[in-house]
Amino acid sequence: MILSRRWLEAMLGRSLDPKDLEHRLSMLGTPVEAIIPHHQDLGDVLVARVLEVKRHPNADRLSLCLVDGGGAPVEVVCGAPNVTAGHTYPYAPVGAVLPGGLKLEKRKIRGVESNGMLCSAKELGLGADHAGIFELATDAAPGTRLLDALPLADDQIVIEVTANRPDLLCHKGVARELGASLSVPFRLVEIPGAAPVPAPERSASASGTVGGVQVRLEDTEGCPRYLAAVIRGVRVGPSPSWLALRLEAVGQRPINNVVDATNYILFEINQPLHAFDLAQLDGPAVVIRRAGVGERIVTLDGVERTLSPDMTAICDARRPTIVAGIMGSATSEVSANTRDLVLECAYFEPRRIRRTRRALGLSSESSYRFERGIDLHGMPEAMRRAIALIQAVAGGELTGPPLDLWPEPTQPRTIFLRPDRVSALLGTPVAREEIERHLSAIGFVTAPKDSRLAVQVPGWRPDVSREVDLVEEVARFMGYDTFPDELKPYRLGTVPDAPAERAKDRVRAALVGAGFYEARTFPLGPADGPDSVPVLNPMSAEEAHLRTRLLPGLIRRVEHNWAAHTRDVRLAEVGTVFRRGDPGTKGPVEWVSVAGVLTGGRRPAHWTEGAKVPDMDIWDLKYHFELAVGVSAPDATVSERGNAWEALAPDGSVVGWAGSLGADAPVWAAPLFGFEVRLEEAAPLPVSYRALPEHPAVERDLALILPAGVTASAVEQRLRRNALLEAVSVFDEYRGPAIPGDQRSVAWHLTFRDPTRTLRDGEVDEILARALKALEDELDVRRRAS
Repeated sequence: MILSRRWLEAMLGRSLDPKDLEHRLSMLGTPVEAIIPHHQDLGDVLVARVLEVKRHPNADRLSLCLVDGGGAPVEVVCGAPNVTAGHTYPYAPVGAVLPGGLKLEKRKIRGVESNGMLCSAKELGLGADHAGIFELATDAAPGTRLLDALPLADDQIVIEVTANRPDLLCHKGVARELGASLSVPFRLVEIPGAAPVPAPERSASASGTVGGVQVRLEDTEGCPRYLAAVIRGVRVGPSPSWLALRLEAVGQRPINNVVDATNYILFEINQPLHAFDLAQLDGPAVVIRRAGVGERIVTLDGVERTLSPDMTAICDARRPTIVAGIMGSATSEVSANTRDLVLECAYFEPRRIRRTRRALGLSSESSYRFERGIDLHGMPEAMRRAIALIQAVAGGELTGPPLDLWPEPTQPRTIFLRPDRVSALLGTPVAREEIERHLSAIGFVTAPKDSRLAVQVPGWRPDVSREVDLVEEVARFMGYDTFPDELKPYRLGTVPDAPAERAKDRVRAALVGAGFYEARTFPLGPADGPDSVPVLNPMSAEEAHLRTRLLPGLIRRVEHNWAAHTRDVRLAEVGTVFRRGDPGTKGPVEWVSVAGVLTGGRRPAHWTEGAKVPDMDIWDLKYHFELAVGVSAPDATVSERGNAWEALAPDGSVVGWAGSLGADAPVWAAPLFGFEVRLEEAAPLPVSYRALPEHPAVERDLALILPAGVTASAVEQRLRRNALLEAVSVFDEYRGPAIPGDQRSVAWHLTFRDPTRTLRDGEVDEILARALKALEDELDVRRRAS
């Protein structure tokens, strides 16, 4: 959504700093994606008055203008025919830089020196007209900067609007939020020349007449409420500059004063409107009904589209003229010859609009809003403002009060809010008066009801349906950054986790402990066999099916790591997979699987061996596969099948597989292996318990001379034969003087402990002596002399 900073300023009655605006909106939950300067590149352009216009001495189609740009008058050569003495125009003097980077210099044109340039709207980036110089309607003195004389400099604020906040798809909604944040009131901008408009006449029936036009609401499910007005004698033409500038500031192209007026209301208060040419309506009638089977309509984009009965159409007495809520047809479009209008203001059921938009592959600014839900209760005021704007810019006479068909009226939703609940959920005391102040500032109506507040939800907030939603509104305007960050006492929940969730946590812990990183891959992808389940509304052809396995997604993640020159990869995922159900069943079959992929070094390189680490092989895969099976499907057994392994359930069904995988691998990549196991909601494995020691330990440092070919691991295995040895670790290796060249000295730290009594030093000395004797006899390892 693109907002105009100037438009917001006009509503709030104060200037806004773009950076402060960005911070406030972001803190209120509406991130700002970009701030784009608009027309701020016109700083060098001045307001100038043409004092004299005469013919160029050497060219029939050029004129020589004497221009007052605030200093001494200068001569400017001009090729536009509309320049008149005494009128005011934009003037770019010598040295000025125009949009696009053009820097003006003195130069001779047909032998006469030209000092700068009088500018057209196109040259200033203010429109497409380049045939004539842009005449200014301003009293500003010559030499005044154009940006100071006209409200052109602006900022486009691009915000991210989530689907649940349709009220932010207009300037009124955003101004309401900013007004509450800044503690200032907001109001709609006054329309120049607007006259009072009578309120629509409510009708509980589904038909009526307005201005000689019959209106019938036959599809009340797709269109619960419909307003229509007839304006005769309009003059269709260009919009006044203030209206055109408003629309250009939000990225819209001005079309004509009637269409621009409906677009202005759309971006101001989020109410889509449509204006018909009354002369083009058969009947004249407006019928809101379901489309017939195979009915066709040529929409404004020139495409013929086929409608179906699950779509709502706006028709005249003979044929469809609008795909309801999405786009109209050229047959009823307002043109320069239009004199009489039928103005439509409607509410269309959001799900119906969404289905129609998808079926036709057609989207518009109106459908974007209708399918998110507009303000059902604010339509009469939107209609009155639209009529006032059309009459102000295009003239015309309203033939009578607008017609308001609403056969089944509804009341705004009321939610009861407990102030104590607000304090409990937010973790900090919130006074009742503060709650009422925050909610009232954004349009909620509050009234005391016993110990609660009865809160009436405005029609523009369809997302607020529960008490907790109101609590969130209070939190937003209190400011999330104002809440204390210290951890207060709390009570853990008593509801146990679901068995499936406990099983997932158990598997994740085991795989992370084995060195895997957890991955989350997208559940959509290409077809993976005949059991793949197609998606009815895919986002792309490459993501048109639900996944049947986790491994393809993990393989793509490995390829991504390889592309980033990462060779050692271990990834695991716990996720849902899908298969096509048996004939006659409804929907796909789904279950949770555990998968892992591994490639590269078996372990991180140790400082003693540099980068010479062996790559993982099929036996590393078998180890991790058995680990995954043990925690995912404890009752399964692993058996070899050719060059792969399978996990078999007690009934003989295959619940897991492990083997080599194919991938788009670079030449330096190691072999890729993977496994996938179906997760069973089995009971967790028993946890062993060992009491803390009650007796002190005896510690010794032992330095040994190891002959060539004897590993530290072999020595450690023989040391651990003694049951009283609790821990052993290497803390030093030495090669150098006093050590033969083919030997090395390795030092261990040993911890001895007897769980039943206190060991004596003499006992430990005897244990060490026996261990040293065994090492010397078996490995020719001797104790290093001090």
